[in-house]
Amino acid sequence: MTTYYYLVASEKFLTSDSENLHEIIDEKHRFYQDNNKEVDFWFIKQPAFLDAPEFKEIKAKCPQPAAAIISLNKQWITFLKLRLEYVITGEFNAPSDTIPDALASLSLAV
Repeated sequence: MTTYYYLVASEKFLTSDSENLHEIIDEKHRFYQDNNKEVDFWFIKQPAFLDAPEFKEIKAKCPQPAAAIISLNKQWITFLKLRLEYVITGEFNAPSDTIPDALASLSLAV
């Protein structure tokens, strides 16, 4: 099992120009490319994990449609929470052989 850290908020909030999330993600992606690091974060619109029963309260608190950033890096999610403020963060465990494959095909574009 792998621990994934998440940040969720309304899609409109995360994709608004005033939050500069696109710029932050681009910088992180560029840093990973320059340092030959494997990308360990994903931007997901309408994340399916919020439909799981254990996330019922989180989904109820988050304006819909929601979006999420999922990462293996807890510190980066903490940084984003401090930078963006109006978000919900947490973590979940999932089999490591299923989640990255499903997320890897998603676009990082915000």
